[in-house]
Amino acid sequence: MNSHTLSIVIPAYNEEARIGSTLDQLLCYLESRGGPFELLVVDDGSSDRTLEIVQSFASQAELPGPIRVYRNKTNRGKGYSVRRGMLEAQGDFVLFTDADLSTPIEELPKLEREVFGGGDIAFGSRDVEGSDIQIHQPWWRESSGKIFNRLVRYLMGLPYHDTQCGFKLFRMGRCAHLFKRQTVFDFGFDVELLYVARKWGLVMTEVPVVWRHSIGSKVQVVPHGLGMLRDLIRIRVNDCRGRYNPQRQKSESITDNSED
Repeated sequence: MNSHTLSIVIPAYNEEARIGSTLDQLLCYLESRGGPFELLVVDDGSSDRTLEIVQSFASQAELPGPIRVYRNKTNRGKGYSVRRGMLEAQGDFVLFTDADLSTPIEELPKLEREVFGGGDIAFGSRDVEGSDIQIHQPWWRESSGKIFNRLVRYLMGLPYHDTQCGFKLFRMGRCAHLFKRQTVFDFGFDVELLYVARKWGLVMTEVPVVWRHSIGSKVQVVPHGLGMLRDLIRIRVNDCRGRYNPQRQKSESITDNSED
């Protein structure tokens, strides 16, 4: 397993309070298990010391694996930052994880078993048999999440119990083009990726994981909830217009909106 390069993408926005601890935990875990890896942090236009802290880590020559840092000129959204990191990653397998590590990095082998066994995507879930929510969100956040999942099932036809857990592993030889087709750059981007992947017949597994709510989430129920509903509608419209047609030329020009 460890002969394959693993990339881990961490989108970060105003994470100065925990990004140092997150990088420490990731490096400790990855070094202990061996094998080549890289960490990619995409700073989404933070106004605090997030970038400074990450750059300090990246400059330490004794680190066991490289840390690459990218910065969006302005706040573009979590989905945009994930997309940018994924397209920059050089690993055979790429995990994106939230900066708060609500799903501990020690859960990674659960996803790897599915993808190394022939799957294309394995994604953590808080709402399937075997999942272990050790610290719950406030009731109103859990309730809004369940409502959103019902909308995803009804509007998108996706059979999954939890599309929003920020812990997803991709076999990039099969999945890189998903991110080139991505159009949703806010919190609804997970649904678009899974929707397109299912349309293309990629092999996906929803995997129960440990999850602990972390204070400081950037999701706000009312504005972001409405935005995610708009994202679902946008995905359906894109599909009707053939935006996700797998027969479209892979060499087609796709707006990249790359940052310096």
